[in-house]
Amino acid sequence: MTHAETATPPDLAGTLSPRMQGIGTSQIGLVADRGRDDPEVVKLWIGEGDLPTPPFIVEAAHKAMLAGHTRYATSLGLPRLREALSAYHARHWGVDVPPERFAVTAGGMNAIMQAAQALLEPGDEIVIPSPAWPNLAEAVRITGGVPVTVPYRVQGDGRFALPLADIEAALTPRTRAVVVNSPSNPTGWIMPLDEMKALRDLARARGLWIVADEVYAHFAYGNAIAPSFLQICTEDDRLIVTNTFSKNWAMTGWRAGWLIAPRGLAPTFAKLGQYNTTSIPTFIQHAAVTALEEGDGFIRQMVGRCAESREMMVEGLSRLPGVTVSVPEGAFYLMARVAGPGTPRPEETSLAVAFRLLAEAKVGVAPGTAFGPEGEGFIRLCFAISPGLARDAVARLSAVLGR
Repeated sequence: MTHAETATPPDLAGTLSPRMQGIGTSQIGLVADRGRDDPEVVKLWIGEGDLPTPPFIVEAAHKAMLAGHTRYATSLGLPRLREALSAYHARHWGVDVPPERFAVTAGGMNAIMQAAQALLEPGDEIVIPSPAWPNLAEAVRITGGVPVTVPYRVQGDGRFALPLADIEAALTPRTRAVVVNSPSNPTGWIMPLDEMKALRDLARARGLWIVADEVYAHFAYGNAIAPSFLQICTEDDRLIVTNTFSKNWAMTGWRAGWLIAPRGLAPTFAKLGQYNTTSIPTFIQHAAVTALEEGDGFIRQMVGRCAESREMMVEGLSRLPGVTVSVPEGAFYLMARVAGPGTPRPEETSLAVAFRLLAEAKVGVAPGTAFGPEGEGFIRLCFAISPGLARDAVARLSAVLGR
C-alpha cells in the first residue's frame, strides 16, 4: 500500500466556493442514517409513497427502450410529451397552456433549480413561507440568492395560515420573487384562490416573480383539486410553475418533472435544460406521456388511500396528551407539535424527539427543524402509505408519546 493510499486526505472543503460551504445538512438524513437499514422501522421521514410505479408506466418505458428511444432528445422535452402536458392541464384545471411554454426537467428539484438560475443575481432575495421544503432555500443559496423566510401563523385550531400582509412586510428593494408551495410540504396548507389573486396583484404592482411549486395539487382533501396560479394569471405574468411526475404516479426515482414559463421564454429554458442535463432519458419521456394520458385512475387511487391514512393518523395522534396535530388540507404530510410548552418534555428539541421515536417506537419521522427554525417543536410524518401501515405507526407512536 502506497503512502498516498494511507495518508489522511487533505481537507479541501475550505477551498470551495463560499456558497457551497454554506449548504445546509439535511436533518432528515441525520435521522434516516440511523435507521434506514433497520427492517423493523416504519419509515415516514421521506416524501415518498409506498406504492411502486404502476406497471403500465414501467411497460411503456420498456417498450420505448426496445423501440430504440435511447438517444438524446431536445432539451425542452419531446414535443409529444409537452403536448400531453398541455392536455393534462386543460383537463384538470381548464387552462389553455400551449406546449411551447413547457420545459421538461430532471424532476421537480431541477425545475426549481432552473427557475432560480433564470431569475437570480447574487444578493437577490426570494421570500419563502416557512416551515418549508429545505431544497427551496438551498437552491436559492446555491445560485447566489438570499432566502427570506416568512413564518406561517398557527391558528387556534392548529391549522396554518399565511396572511398576505406578512409576505408584503418581508419585501425589500432586493426582493426578486415569492415562492408559493401549495399544497405545502410540510404544513399541508393550501392557498385559497382569493389569496392567490391578491398575491398576483401584489406581484404585478411590485414587479415581482411568483414561483409556484404545485407538486401536490391533486392531494387536496375535501376539494377535487387545489387551485393553480395558471387559472388566474396570463401568459405574460411573471410566473413560473414547477411540478414533477414523482408524487402523482409514484415515479420518484425516474427523475422527470416540468416547469411552465411565461410566453417567449422557451429559448432561455432550452439553454438551461441543455447546460443542466442535456435532456432527461428519452424512454422516460415516453413513459411520462403514458402516465399523463392513462394515469388519472392511479392518481385517484393514491389520493384515496392517502385520505384514509391521513384520517387515521390525525384521529390517533390527536388523542395523545401534549400532542397537537395540524390537520393538513393537502399534500401527504402531517405536522404534529410534540415538544415545547405544554408537552411532557418541553425542553426536548424536535431532532431529539425524532431520534427518540426511532429508538423507542421504531418509527422514522422528520424533525420539524429540517424545514427551518420555525419547525422547532414539530415532527413531520408522511402518510402516503397503506392504511394498515398507518395504523401500525400510530400504535407505535402512541405507546411512546402517550406515556
